[in-house]
Amino acid sequence: MPDLNNFQRNIVLCGVGGQGTVLASRLISAAAMAKGLPVCSAETIGMAQRGGSVFSHLRIGDNIYSPMIAQGTADLILAFEPGEAVRMLPYLAPNGQIVVSDRAVMPVTATLTGSNYNGAEMIDYLLANCPRVSVIHTEEAIAEVGSAKVLNLIMLGAAAKTGALGFTKEEIREQIKEKINPRFHELNFKALEYTG
Repeated sequence: MPDLNNFQRNIVLCGVGGQGTVLASRLISAAAMAKGLPVCSAETIGMAQRGGSVFSHLRIGDNIYSPMIAQGTADLILAFEPGEAVRMLPYLAPNGQIVVSDRAVMPVTATLTGSNYNGAEMIDYLLANCPRVSVIHTEEAIAEVGSAKVLNLIMLGAAAKTGALGFTKEEIREQIKEKINPRFHELNFKALEYTG
């Protein structure tokens, strides 16, 4: 773990309503606060119940005066949906990391207009245009873990594994114990430890 006096992270989390983006953001924030690190966050969740875009900006460390991440400065984009990863790509720093689910969710706009949407094309675009991309094969992960409801923890575990998150799986695990109902701990821990 880096020196906490110089620790800085800009993290964008993005997905669609119902994927657990906001909970993932809160677990990261809690892990940072548990280490005594200042956190600023901003979320958009207005369309979450209708399957609309959801994103969180998290800024962690000293001398941060705004929760919004400037374009080109995100250390990590944690994307629960490939189209949302492409949408947030302008925020990624040149040496930033993307951790993205390959499971596409048809955007509301595409559903209403009858447009075609192909998540594989989005993944191909990310791989062709970004040097550091980790693709999570979501259907395999869900089959192994046993529930689609913990995609957010599968993704957090993958981000921790890359080192770009700045927090270990154990630090996230401690926040699961604090913030999530104990009857769901075992499933969440299993998701966090998925190694796919």
